[in-house]
Amino acid sequence: MTTSDELVFLPLGGAGEIGMNLNAYGFGPPEDRKWIIVDVGVTFGGQDEPGVDVILPDPTFLETERDGILGIVLTHAHEDHIGAIGWLWPRFKAPVYATPFTAALVREKLRERGLLQKVPLTEIPLKGRLELGPFDIEFVTLTHSIPEPNGLAIRTPLGLVWHTGDWKIDPNPIVGETTDDARVRALGEDGVLAMVCDSTNVFVEGEAGSEEGVREGLEAMIRSCTGKVAVTAFASNVARIDSTIRAAQACGRSVCLVGRSMHKIVGAALSVGILKDVPPFVTEEESGYLPPEAVLYLCTGSQGESRAALARVASNQHRHVTLGEGDTVIFSSRVIPGNEKAIYALYDQLLARNVRVVTDKDAHVHVSGHPCRDELRQMYQWARPRIAVPVHGERRHILEHAALAQTLQVPETVTPRNGDMIRLAPGPAAVIDEVPAGRLFVDGDIVLDSGDEAMRDRKRLGAEGQVTVSFAVSAKKRAIVSGPDVRVRGLSTGDEETLEAALDDLAAAAEAAYHRLSSAERQDEDAAEEAVVRAVRKAADKIWGKRPLVDAVILTV
Repeated sequence: MTTSDELVFLPLGGAGEIGMNLNAYGFGPPEDRKWIIVDVGVTFGGQDEPGVDVILPDPTFLETERDGILGIVLTHAHEDHIGAIGWLWPRFKAPVYATPFTAALVREKLRERGLLQKVPLTEIPLKGRLELGPFDIEFVTLTHSIPEPNGLAIRTPLGLVWHTGDWKIDPNPIVGETTDDARVRALGEDGVLAMVCDSTNVFVEGEAGSEEGVREGLEAMIRSCTGKVAVTAFASNVARIDSTIRAAQACGRSVCLVGRSMHKIVGAALSVGILKDVPPFVTEEESGYLPPEAVLYLCTGSQGESRAALARVASNQHRHVTLGEGDTVIFSSRVIPGNEKAIYALYDQLLARNVRVVTDKDAHVHVSGHPCRDELRQMYQWARPRIAVPVHGERRHILEHAALAQTLQVPETVTPRNGDMIRLAPGPAAVIDEVPAGRLFVDGDIVLDSGDEAMRDRKRLGAEGQVTVSFAVSAKKRAIVSGPDVRVRGLSTGDEETLEAALDDLAAAAEAAYHRLSSAERQDEDAAEEAVVRAVRKAADKIWGKRPLVDAVILTV
């Protein structure tokens, strides 16, 4: 260690949003830091990102530091913590470390991207430990809504950082061990420099609640149903999957898995022994031969995802599964902010088919996987950090979490934004630099920058529509010999007579713009097309009050 060494924390995703977690810890002098990356997650596209299913954190800064990256350490297997590994690993090319269940799911992601044989992936046992340069990393067992959630005790020559990952305190998590509070208290005794901590439920008083109560609630609800029952939950919540299977078994129902993610997660949980003594599942085809009261469908799609199993069932587009009058769908999940519209539309589709819809507002069929305020207070009492660093939340969550930490007499708080480089030691915690932090869009099999022209055009097409103008000109005199031909898409035109008038006005604007060009200007095809584009866009603005995407094509004959 030298006098110029620093310990820094750098969030590039998950600070100012819930999801898309990408964190880095650096140690050493500014010109020669060694880094570890903690989690490489995704978030999902919505109406503001047409055609985009997956959004990645921008790793540009870490690419420039690639020679100093010692490893990628994964806390648990939720998509917002591991979902970007297949897309971004080639930019880091660092070893990956994860506990067995997380590693099983990561292997599938790497296989999908053709990287399985290229990525050095090391399984770390539960409560295991590894050393990466100046970082001594201990995996500490916590509870969450997925198997094997780990906090990371990261020891460095300048102090110990307690990185909680996602967690809650569940006295009976159904799957896995309970929170290793004795180990967290021991960390507090050793002295925790900083706690980087989940902020998701900071506005919720009390505790998140135990999975054990959900199992009881699910069984009671399923027992009251007479027709077919479908339960939809996050496939990654293996405890909830286990609870649903046991509840179905107690009610004399066979379970049918519906949805690719459900099969994938259950397969991984069975392969590492997390799900045990599970009765045989029935296939979708077999389920159709069972009496309605003897089947339970365990479905993906709790957030209204259009391509998920439940959406296809609700729209009667699923090949094997149908629901109707007398049947029940239980949403064993919460409404993630931003998904309200899609979820409520899914409710409406089901209700229109006379399917009963049950949510956590109707029965005890869900608990959160994140800590509420009483659990946060407990964690601070155990760990006793000198510095509170709230993450995994929108700006309002992070500020409220910092305020809560101050009431608990935490000496220092930092409220990071993505891209803030925070010096944790030596000296007072402070933001010492700001690095690029943004989003990358996965468009099919291509990764695009958020400012890519294709994305801008796609948004504009959706909001403003499109006009295409084409005409032919003679090779010598460059005079119009055919056209202009005008076509519009995505612009309301009323009746046919109004449409014809609008098209005539646009054609006249294009022709007039071309005629205003000098002979020399007409020889420059790109300049001539740009002049026509400007004129047509201006005419369209007068007609519709919009400035559509305009394409002009001038053909020489």
